[in-house]
Amino acid sequence: MPVPARILVVDDDDSIRTSVATTLRAEGFTVAEASDGRDLVEDLRRAAPDLVLLDWMLPGPSGIVLAGRVHSTSDAAVVMMTARDELDERLRGFAEGADDYVVKPFAMAELVARVTAVLRRRGRIPSVVEVGDLVLDPDAATARRAGVLLDLTATEFRLLRFLAESRGRTVSKGQITTQVWGYDDVAANVVEVHLSALRRKMEAHGPRLVHTVRGIGYRLSDERTAA
Repeated sequence: MPVPARILVVDDDDSIRTSVATTLRAEGFTVAEASDGRDLVEDLRRAAPDLVLLDWMLPGPSGIVLAGRVHSTSDAAVVMMTARDELDERLRGFAEGADDYVVKPFAMAELVARVTAVLRRRGRIPSVVEVGDLVLDPDAATARRAGVLLDLTATEFRLLRFLAESRGRTVSKGQITTQVWGYDDVAANVVEVHLSALRRKMEAHGPRLVHTVRGIGYRLSDERTAA
């Protein structure tokens, strides 16, 4: 078995830091925590993280300053947690070495998906995702069900990829539109149309994997093997 990816969570809000750390540990990651960046170099040496989750607004050095320090002292990726969503602020963060952003308040499913995507790009976790007899290869942009190659549109593939990377968790329509379309101003029926088309193609080769959670959203899981 591969060694779990290591993540350092730096946030001075105890409740947020604890919730994020607990969620990431439940996903199988090894997690270390820090309430500020004053001892960042020592924290990096001790935790040897593959990825650092940095709050932008920290006591002492800000997250944007610390992002530069991470890259000057380690090869860890950086994902910023911030309430700042203005374009110039995001561009500044990327200029300082941030690999991605998650904007507060965020859903844990989105956070996990973004962390997973960054780690996958870094080659730290396997690219191929398997759920039951579904095999999704993001690098090759292919999806197979029971060994059969699915003929998916680009949007259907992005939708399936987000659901697969969030496998076992329920995601809302809002989370889907943000991750698949890049913004949340998408009519609800547009999501339903693409989900229906995706389901038809998948269920032509096996039982249902994309389940509706009434009043909440959708979950991709193999119910036959769920504990």
